[in-house]
Amino acid sequence: MDQKQDITTALETRYLLYAVSTIMDRALPDARDGLKPVHRRILYAMNQLRLYPQSNFRKCSKIVGEVMGNYHPHGDKAIYDALARFAQDFSVRYPLIEGQGNFGNIDGDNPAAQRYTEARLSMYSIDLLEGLDENSVDFKETYDSSSHEPIVLPASFPHLLANGASGIAVGMATSIPPHNLLELLQACISLVDKPNSTVEQLSEIVIGPDFPTGGIILDNKEDVIKVYTEGRGSFRLRAKHHFEDLKHGNWQLVIDEIPYQVQKGKLIEKIAELISGKKLSFLQNVRDESAEEIRLVLEPRSRNVDKENFLTSLYQLTDLETKISVNLNVLIDGISPKVSDLRELLKTFLDHSREILIRKSTHRLKNIDKRLEIIEGLVQAFVNLDRIISIIREEDDPKTAIIKEFGLSDLQAEAILNLRLRALRRLDEELLSKEQQELMKERQALEDLLEDQTLQWKSVKNALTMLKKKFADYERSGRQTLIEPEEEGYRTSFNNVTIDDFPVTVVLSENGWIRSYKGHSLETNSFKLRDGDGIKFIAQLSSNQQLLLITSEGRAFSLSLDQLGKDKGYGEPLNLMIGTGNVSSIVTLVPFHKEHKGLIFSKNGLGFTIDFSSLQSSTKAGKQIFELSEGDEVVGFKEITGDHIIILSTSFKMLIFSVKELPLLKKGKGVRLQRYKEEVLLDAMLFSQNEKNDAVIKKMFPKNEDINHWMGKRGQVGKTMPNKILRKKITKFEDLQ
Repeated sequence: MDQKQDITTALETRYLLYAVSTIMDRALPDARDGLKPVHRRILYAMNQLRLYPQSNFRKCSKIVGEVMGNYHPHGDKAIYDALARFAQDFSVRYPLIEGQGNFGNIDGDNPAAQRYTEARLSMYSIDLLEGLDENSVDFKETYDSSSHEPIVLPASFPHLLANGASGIAVGMATSIPPHNLLELLQACISLVDKPNSTVEQLSEIVIGPDFPTGGIILDNKEDVIKVYTEGRGSFRLRAKHHFEDLKHGNWQLVIDEIPYQVQKGKLIEKIAELISGKKLSFLQNVRDESAEEIRLVLEPRSRNVDKENFLTSLYQLTDLETKISVNLNVLIDGISPKVSDLRELLKTFLDHSREILIRKSTHRLKNIDKRLEIIEGLVQAFVNLDRIISIIREEDDPKTAIIKEFGLSDLQAEAILNLRLRALRRLDEELLSKEQQELMKERQALEDLLEDQTLQWKSVKNALTMLKKKFADYERSGRQTLIEPEEEGYRTSFNNVTIDDFPVTVVLSENGWIRSYKGHSLETNSFKLRDGDGIKFIAQLSSNQQLLLITSEGRAFSLSLDQLGKDKGYGEPLNLMIGTGNVSSIVTLVPFHKEHKGLIFSKNGLGFTIDFSSLQSSTKAGKQIFELSEGDEVVGFKEITGDHIIILSTSFKMLIFSVKELPLLKKGKGVRLQRYKEEVLLDAMLFSQNEKNDAVIKKMFPKNEDINHWMGKRGQVGKTMPNKILRKKITKFEDLQ
């Protein structure tokens, strides 16, 4: 009986140890840096190898070997899988590793063997590792006691929520979706300012997950708040799509973004199986036209198929709509697993940031005290320089003699003896005095910081604000996943409804809010704007059209109308829909017409024509279409509506030439439109020489023969515009209307 009890006790003890080990060392991430041990060890090993973003790539087999040999005594497959995932921009929102070679793809293909791939740290990893050499975190012995590894990383941004995490432990699991880093940083700043902020208030900033593959979240605001409050739940995620009109009234559905963690290859296989099994009888074919951007084309069997029914059946039977489970189960203090709410996760990170600040400040303070001690000894040496030299020349043990005669410390005496002869100039003494004063000032500031909690939180807030500004310039910083709550009862009510085309007016405000209104030729006072805001652009289109946006950086974005704020409030922030945080860079809004062409031109007088279809982009990052030189920027985009172009410079020189002189490009640097010395291009417009219907043309050229005076070849200087127009001091041709 006693033997059975001993066996039972031993088994229970061992199983408990196994469970704890699985929870702490494998499955659950640390809430402070958002990493599991294997991820932390990979980043630390790469840091020790000095594989920084500006360094050369190293073979992944070298990195894996370093991790396995020094820190993580497990199989190399687990290490390489974790490393490869951190390099996949479709798996993690902010890749921590920059890979070179085949690291897999969204189709579901596995990465190449580790001997064929190379890697280095990304910029995001540097922000996780910064401060390791400043005693910011505790270290522990490695598994073989041959070295040390960090228990947690300093982590200057909330990585746990930024990249998310998943894992299964003994009796528990975690599933944390990725979020937008700019939103998380702003929420942290808000929580510093208002420590009593509720989950509901923070959810006004962190509006939902933000997946690297985009898509559309269908849950309403209340459901989102519930998930963030309880720490459990799910989000409904749907693929992003648009319809393309074909000849003879035909159409096709194009999938631009697929839900997170859905493998494109398996998705296509599933749809093909449903077609062959006649479970999607209205669907004729599916084909993959993806290149750098996802493009899945689904063809209906007939143009008479109801589009809404078509979509709904696809959502119900395929992974074009999925549920993303949420379980915010993490190690709060590195030891205790806990299902947390949004506020607790952000507060844990902020407390960690404050602790890092205190430790780094304390470390710096010790280094300052050490340096001040050395400076004090060096200054005394300069005062008694002749005697110091004499002791060094005559004494067998000059160090002991210097300490005894001048009452210096061992550190001071050592610093004196290590002085080079060239350092014995009077200038160095002055520099030491200046350095001493600066260090004393810094020392006082650090002491004030360590004594005042308010100053500590202010410093944390400043650091977060600077990070936010830095990350805003990174690629894909804007929100990738849209939040579009589905109307209640939508699935059951639309089946017998046919969606007709109708006129729509889109308004973009100066502060970056965009909204659509039904109808055309609307009164401007009917547009809802915040106090202090104004209208930047107005575009009239139909409900089945896309909207094209061109920025001064030469990027093109396309939006479907279902992305815009409809019939509610002030609309939606544009920077959450496209990959630019600078709304002032938008130079035009134009409805998409498949067969139309446009003229795009820059400040330095370069330009070219481009098909509207080349401006379409299926990603939030948009598409770079104008390759700008330093100091140049796109200043306009005009739809080709005539056979001639008028170019106007800031010196009011005007040149007219044929549209045929311009190349048709998909992207590029363009060609010279008008030659300048110091001036720049002001505006351009198009007209038909034989049709003077435009009001601007009538004002400028009342007689046909007037036009010939300004006619020339592309790239010429041009001639001063008519005096009657010049006196009006126009800045755009529109001013003449």
